[in-house]
Amino acid sequence: MDALTLIAKGRCDYLQTYRAMQAYSAVRGVSTPDQIWLCEHERVFTLGLAGRSEHLLVTSSIPVVATDRGGQVTYHGPGQVVAYPLMDLKRAGYYVKEYVYRIEEAVIRTLRDWGVTGHRVAGAPGIYVRLDDPAGHASLPAKGSAGAPNFAGLGKIAALGVKVSRHCAYHGVALNVAMDLTPFEFINPCGYPGLRTVDLSTIGVTVGWEEAAAALGQRLAVGLLP
Repeated sequence: MDALTLIAKGRCDYLQTYRAMQAYSAVRGVSTPDQIWLCEHERVFTLGLAGRSEHLLVTSSIPVVATDRGGQVTYHGPGQVVAYPLMDLKRAGYYVKEYVYRIEEAVIRTLRDWGVTGHRVAGAPGIYVRLDDPAGHASLPAKGSAGAPNFAGLGKIAALGVKVSRHCAYHGVALNVAMDLTPFEFINPCGYPGLRTVDLSTIGVTVGWEEAAAALGQRLAVGLLP
């Protein structure tokens, strides 16, 4: 498998980017190259296939776009790096579960570069940090009642949602760098009431968008190779 090509698109419209991902994936052939698009979007709420309107808590001027990715509702906005790997998983030789694991691992390794420890929470895709000790390695709390995810003391710093059609994956992961987090208060992030969302700036890491995009892109480009 050839190396993944990084394409820094910068600030771009979400809906146009979503349609471009669909179009790219729809016409893929066996020799179509895999790519990673690095984007920053204007303010937008996006709903996954399971998205329910009750998770939109406040009516606002921020547009809402229904998509074909997995998951519930999330928010994209300036100061957030959104990485879209466009991959042929059959050619890569692994299944969706491993693909998601590899994306999460790339985020964890990116955070580690800035002294931040990223955590997985069972049953809740994405990456989380300890609010009281972002660099700490202590084990996470046990699951909540009835086996539900336990977010006590945690903040979500990266959200993940993918779509796979004909073995071809698109959508991806959003890493919060330095953004206005207020719109996350207008929703139940990823469908979880009360889940706090944070960015690198909130936990004391100062890094520019371009640097963060380059770092995450490189980790993904290496981590997604077979």
